[in-house]
Amino acid sequence: DLHRLSEKHAQAERALEKRALELQKLEQMYDDASFSSSNRQIELVARESELEKLASDIALLKGQRKEADRHSQEIASESKAAREALKVEKKKTAELEKKVERLLATLADREEKLDRREKDLARMRERSKETAVANGVARLTAGPDAKSDDVDKAIAKLEADRERLEARLTALARENKRLKTDLADSGTVMPESAGDARSGAGLREQMNELAAEVVNLTMKLEGPDSTIAKALASEGQQNGRGISLADRVRALQKAGSSN
Repeated sequence: DLHRLSEKHAQAERALEKRALELQKLEQMYDDASFSSSNRQIELVARESELEKLASDIALLKGQRKEADRHSQEIASESKAAREALKVEKKKTAELEKKVERLLATLADREEKLDRREKDLARMRERSKETAVANGVARLTAGPDAKSDDVDKAIAKLEADRERLEARLTALARENKRLKTDLADSGTVMPESAGDARSGAGLREQMNELAAEVVNLTMKLEGPDSTIAKALASEGQQNGRGISLADRVRALQKAGSSN
């Protein structure tokens, strides 16, 4: 019996040792599982952080995409408006080119008229210079009662009149040149304004008056046999075409005779 009990006791001890070994293995496995679980938890937290960051990046990219779409629509709208504005500007440019062509034609015609008037005034001025002294002296000294002082006074008056007319001619020529420059500068930009038209009309009126004074002075210098006086006598009044040069000269003669 003792022997059987000893064997049973030995078997029980071996069983206990076996169970202790198994328990140690289970404890080791538990420790390993706990460590692995902790690592998995840490990895899970890291992955959750990454997922949150990815979600934030996706939201930011969506916002940027939305803003880019809105900006693209604005650019498309601006491009459409720019194309429409370009069409309008092209139409305006075509109309302005037509106006420029008409203004250039008008400017060329006015320049031609001004050049002709300048040439006429230049011829009158030269004729006045050539005949001022010789014809005036001959006419004034032809009378039997002519005196030296009277002749000198007459010559001085004629010279003064000639210098006055030359000064006015110079001023009008300068004004004529300025007007042509203004026409050239403004003619290719916009139509002639009312002020420019009045300025041009005033200049033409002054040139017409000066031409009449030159003709009147030349006629006085040439005396009774003046070809200008004969031409004026044979020329009738102008009807419906404004005041002619002859009418202006007659008005000057009438004013001179009344004085």
